[in-house]
Amino acid sequence: MITIKSKEEIDKMGKAGQILAACHKEIARMIRPGITSWEIDQFVEGFLAKHGAIPEQKGYKGYQYATCASINDVICHGFPSKNPLNDGDIVTIDMVVRLGDWLADSAWTYGVGNISSEAQKLLKVTKESLYKGIEKAVIGNRLGDVSNAIQTYAEAEGFSVVRDFVGHGIGMDMHEEPQVPHYGPAGRGVRLKEGMVFTIEPMLNVGQYFSKVDLDGWTARTFDGSLSAQYEHTIAITSEGPRILTEQ
Repeated sequence: MITIKSKEEIDKMGKAGQILAACHKEIARMIRPGITSWEIDQFVEGFLAKHGAIPEQKGYKGYQYATCASINDVICHGFPSKNPLNDGDIVTIDMVVRLGDWLADSAWTYGVGNISSEAQKLLKVTKESLYKGIEKAVIGNRLGDVSNAIQTYAEAEGFSVVRDFVGHGIGMDMHEEPQVPHYGPAGRGVRLKEGMVFTIEPMLNVGQYFSKVDLDGWTARTFDGSLSAQYEHTIAITSEGPRILTEQ
Protein backbone atom coordinates (compact mmCIF):
# COMPACT_ATOMS: atom_id res chain seq x y z
CA MET A 1 0.00 0.00 0.00
CA ILE A 2 1.28 3.47 -0.90
CA THR A 3 1.26 5.86 2.06
CA ILE A 4 0.20 9.42 1.19
CA LYS A 5 2.02 12.08 3.19
CA SER A 6 0.57 15.39 4.36
CA LYS A 7 2.31 18.68 3.61
CA GLU A 8 3.48 18.80 7.25
CA GLU A 9 4.96 15.31 6.99
CA ILE A 10 6.68 16.17 3.72
CA ASP A 11 8.14 19.27 5.37
CA LYS A 12 9.58 17.06 8.12
CA MET A 13 11.13 14.78 5.51
CA GLY A 14 12.50 17.90 3.84
CA LYS A 15 14.33 18.83 7.04
CA ALA A 16 16.05 15.43 7.02
CA GLY A 17 16.77 15.97 3.35
CA GLN A 18 18.42 19.33 3.98
CA ILE A 19 20.83 17.75 6.47
CA LEU A 20 21.59 15.02 3.94
CA ALA A 21 22.20 17.53 1.14
CA ALA A 22 24.50 19.59 3.36
CA CYS A 23 26.44 16.43 4.19
CA HIS A 24 26.92 15.63 0.51
CA LYS A 25 28.24 19.15 -0.07
CA GLU A 26 30.87 18.55 2.60
CA ILE A 27 31.78 15.17 1.08
CA ALA A 28 32.29 16.86 -2.29
CA ARG A 29 34.93 19.06 -0.67
CA MET A 30 36.65 16.04 0.90
CA ILE A 31 36.94 13.80 -2.16
CA ARG A 32 40.55 13.57 -3.33
CA PRO A 33 43.16 10.89 -4.08
CA GLY A 34 44.42 9.33 -0.85
CA ILE A 35 41.30 9.73 1.27
CA THR A 36 39.51 6.52 2.21
CA SER A 37 35.80 5.79 2.03
CA TRP A 38 36.14 4.70 5.67
CA GLU A 39 37.17 8.26 6.59
CA ILE A 40 34.17 9.58 4.67
CA ASP A 41 31.89 7.17 6.51
CA GLN A 42 33.25 8.33 9.88
CA PHE A 43 32.77 11.95 8.85
CA VAL A 44 29.15 11.29 7.86
CA GLU A 45 28.35 9.66 11.18
CA GLY A 46 29.79 12.64 13.07
CA PHE A 47 28.10 15.19 10.81
CA LEU A 48 24.69 13.62 11.28
CA ALA A 49 25.13 13.38 15.05
CA LYS A 50 26.06 17.06 15.17
CA HIS A 51 22.76 17.87 13.44
CA GLY A 52 20.62 15.61 15.63
CA ALA A 53 20.17 12.99 12.92
CA ILE A 54 21.15 9.34 12.61
CA PRO A 55 22.28 7.10 9.71
CA GLU A 56 19.29 4.84 9.12
CA GLN A 57 21.05 2.05 7.25
CA LYS A 58 23.51 1.38 10.07
CA GLY A 59 22.18 -1.80 11.64
CA TYR A 60 19.72 -2.45 8.80
CA LYS A 61 19.75 -6.23 8.25
CA GLY A 62 23.15 -6.28 9.98
CA TYR A 63 24.76 -3.56 7.83
CA GLN A 64 27.56 -1.97 9.86
CA TYR A 65 28.17 1.43 8.26
CA ALA A 66 26.63 4.89 8.04
CA THR A 67 27.04 4.96 4.25
CA CYS A 68 27.37 2.72 1.24
CA ALA A 69 30.55 3.47 -0.70
CA SER A 70 30.60 1.97 -4.19
CA ILE A 71 33.81 2.37 -6.21
CA ASN A 72 34.28 2.00 -9.97
CA ASP A 73 32.55 -1.25 -11.02
CA VAL A 74 30.48 -1.46 -7.83
CA ILE A 75 26.89 -0.53 -8.65
CA CYS A 76 25.62 -0.14 -5.08
CA HIS A 77 25.85 -1.35 -1.46
CA GLY A 78 29.65 -1.29 -1.33
CA PHE A 79 31.28 -1.32 2.11
CA PRO A 80 33.41 1.67 3.21
CA SER A 81 37.07 0.66 2.99
CA LYS A 82 40.38 1.72 4.53
CA ASN A 83 42.03 1.47 1.10
CA PRO A 84 42.85 4.92 -0.31
CA LEU A 85 40.90 6.22 -3.27
CA ASN A 86 43.07 6.60 -6.36
CA ASP A 87 43.28 9.33 -8.96
CA GLY A 88 40.75 8.45 -11.67
CA ASP A 89 38.38 6.47 -9.44
CA ILE A 90 34.68 7.20 -9.18
CA VAL A 91 32.84 6.57 -5.90
CA THR A 92 29.15 6.65 -5.05
CA ILE A 93 28.27 7.66 -1.50
CA ASP A 94 24.72 6.67 -0.56
CA MET A 95 23.04 7.42 2.76
CA VAL A 96 19.65 7.44 4.44
CA VAL A 97 19.13 10.06 7.16
CA ARG A 98 16.60 9.89 9.97
CA LEU A 99 15.57 13.09 11.71
CA GLY A 100 12.97 12.33 14.35
CA ASP A 101 10.45 9.95 12.78
CA TRP A 102 11.16 10.82 9.14
CA LEU A 103 13.69 9.76 6.53
CA ALA A 104 15.43 11.07 3.42
CA ASP A 105 17.67 9.14 1.00
CA SER A 106 20.21 10.38 -1.53
CA ALA A 107 23.29 9.11 -3.38
CA TRP A 108 25.88 10.95 -5.45
CA THR A 109 28.79 9.74 -7.53
CA TYR A 110 32.03 11.68 -7.21
CA GLY A 111 35.08 11.72 -9.44
CA VAL A 112 38.40 11.35 -7.63
CA GLY A 113 41.09 13.64 -9.03
CA ASN A 114 41.38 13.46 -12.81
CA ILE A 115 38.85 11.00 -14.20
CA SER A 116 38.65 9.72 -17.77
CA SER A 117 36.43 11.32 -20.40
CA GLU A 118 34.34 8.15 -20.37
CA ALA A 119 33.81 8.45 -16.61
CA GLN A 120 33.00 12.15 -16.96
CA LYS A 121 30.30 11.39 -19.52
CA LEU A 122 28.92 8.57 -17.36
CA LEU A 123 28.54 10.89 -14.36
CA LYS A 124 27.00 13.65 -16.47
CA VAL A 125 24.46 11.39 -18.18
CA THR A 126 23.53 9.55 -14.98
CA LYS A 127 22.82 12.81 -13.17
CA GLU A 128 20.89 14.19 -16.14
CA SER A 129 18.84 10.99 -16.40
CA LEU A 130 17.77 11.47 -12.76
CA TYR A 131 16.44 14.93 -13.57
CA LYS A 132 14.75 13.66 -16.74
CA GLY A 133 12.85 11.26 -14.50
CA ILE A 134 12.03 13.93 -11.94
CA GLU A 135 10.52 16.11 -14.70
CA LYS A 136 7.92 13.40 -15.29
CA ALA A 137 7.04 13.02 -11.60
CA VAL A 138 3.86 15.10 -11.74
CA ILE A 139 0.27 14.50 -10.70
CA GLY A 140 -1.60 12.44 -13.29
CA ASN A 141 1.44 10.83 -14.91
CA ARG A 142 2.18 7.16 -14.36
CA LEU A 143 5.27 5.73 -12.72
CA GLY A 144 6.26 4.27 -16.07
CA ASP A 145 6.56 7.79 -17.49
CA VAL A 146 9.35 8.45 -14.97
CA SER A 147 11.04 5.12 -15.71
CA ASN A 148 10.85 5.51 -19.48
CA ALA A 149 12.25 9.04 -19.47
CA ILE A 150 15.35 7.76 -17.66
CA GLN A 151 15.87 4.74 -19.89
CA THR A 152 15.26 6.61 -23.14
CA TYR A 153 17.77 9.31 -22.32
CA ALA A 154 20.45 7.01 -20.87
CA GLU A 155 20.38 4.52 -23.72
CA ALA A 156 20.42 7.28 -26.33
CA GLU A 157 23.68 8.43 -24.73
CA GLY A 158 25.17 4.93 -24.96
CA PHE A 159 24.76 3.64 -21.41
CA SER A 160 22.76 0.76 -19.94
CA VAL A 161 20.27 1.04 -17.07
CA VAL A 162 20.60 -1.41 -14.17
CA ARG A 163 17.49 -3.59 -13.76
CA ASP A 164 18.19 -5.37 -10.48
CA PHE A 165 17.87 -2.34 -8.17
CA VAL A 166 15.06 0.21 -8.05
CA GLY A 167 13.88 3.32 -6.28
CA HIS A 168 11.25 3.05 -3.59
CA GLY A 169 8.71 4.82 -1.48
CA ILE A 170 10.05 6.29 1.75
CA GLY A 171 8.65 7.96 4.85
CA MET A 172 8.90 6.61 8.37
CA ASP A 173 10.30 3.42 6.86
CA MET A 174 13.27 3.16 4.52
CA HIS A 175 11.52 0.99 1.95
CA GLU A 176 7.85 1.61 1.25
CA GLU A 177 5.64 1.19 -1.80
CA PRO A 178 5.87 1.87 -4.67
CA GLN A 179 8.93 0.34 -6.26
CA VAL A 180 10.40 2.71 -8.85
CA PRO A 181 12.17 0.99 -11.77
CA HIS A 182 14.38 3.09 -14.03
CA TYR A 183 13.42 1.34 -17.25
CA GLY A 184 10.26 0.23 -19.01
CA PRO A 185 7.43 1.56 -21.19
CA ALA A 186 5.68 4.86 -20.58
CA GLY A 187 2.02 4.94 -19.67
CA ARG A 188 2.14 2.04 -17.24
CA GLY A 189 2.33 1.64 -13.48
CA VAL A 190 0.55 3.49 -10.70
CA ARG A 191 -0.92 6.91 -11.29
CA LEU A 192 1.03 9.62 -9.46
CA LYS A 193 -0.95 11.44 -6.77
CA GLU A 194 -0.27 14.40 -4.52
CA GLY A 195 1.46 13.31 -1.32
CA MET A 196 3.39 10.38 -2.74
CA VAL A 197 7.06 10.41 -1.70
CA PHE A 198 9.67 8.15 -3.26
CA THR A 199 13.27 7.96 -4.41
CA ILE A 200 14.44 8.06 -7.99
CA GLU A 201 17.94 6.61 -8.19
CA PRO A 202 19.12 5.52 -11.64
CA MET A 203 22.25 3.37 -11.84
CA LEU A 204 23.94 3.47 -15.24
CA ASN A 205 26.71 1.23 -16.54
CA VAL A 206 29.26 1.81 -19.28
CA GLY A 207 28.82 -1.82 -20.33
CA GLN A 208 25.90 -4.22 -19.98
CA TYR A 209 23.23 -3.75 -17.32
CA PHE A 210 23.72 -7.15 -15.67
CA SER A 211 24.93 -7.28 -12.08
CA LYS A 212 26.41 -9.79 -9.66
CA VAL A 213 26.68 -9.77 -5.87
CA ASP A 214 29.89 -10.52 -3.94
CA LEU A 215 30.09 -13.27 -1.34
CA ASP A 216 29.50 -10.65 1.39
CA GLY A 217 25.86 -10.64 0.27
CA TRP A 218 25.80 -6.85 -0.20
CA THR A 219 28.29 -5.53 -2.76
CA ALA A 220 26.70 -5.45 -6.23
CA ARG A 221 29.04 -5.12 -9.22
CA THR A 222 28.71 -4.82 -12.96
CA PHE A 223 28.89 -8.29 -14.47
CA ASP A 224 31.45 -7.23 -17.08
CA GLY A 225 33.64 -5.07 -14.78
CA SER A 226 32.60 -1.79 -16.42
CA LEU A 227 32.13 1.49 -14.54
CA SER A 228 28.82 2.26 -12.84
CA ALA A 229 27.40 5.52 -11.46
CA GLN A 230 24.31 6.49 -9.47
CA TYR A 231 22.49 9.68 -8.55
CA GLU A 232 19.49 9.70 -6.25
CA HIS A 233 17.00 12.17 -4.82
CA THR A 234 13.99 11.78 -2.57
CA ILE A 235 11.04 13.60 -4.14
CA ALA A 236 7.47 14.45 -3.19
CA ILE A 237 4.57 14.74 -5.63
CA THR A 238 2.90 18.11 -5.04
CA SER A 239 0.31 20.30 -6.75
CA GLU A 240 3.16 22.59 -7.79
CA GLY A 241 5.22 19.83 -9.38
CA PRO A 242 7.93 17.51 -8.03
CA ARG A 243 9.56 18.75 -4.84
CA ILE A 244 13.14 17.57 -4.38
CA LEU A 245 13.61 16.99 -0.66
CA THR A 246 17.35 16.22 -0.80
CA GLU A 247 18.61 19.28 -2.64
CA GLN A 248 19.71 22.61 -1.19
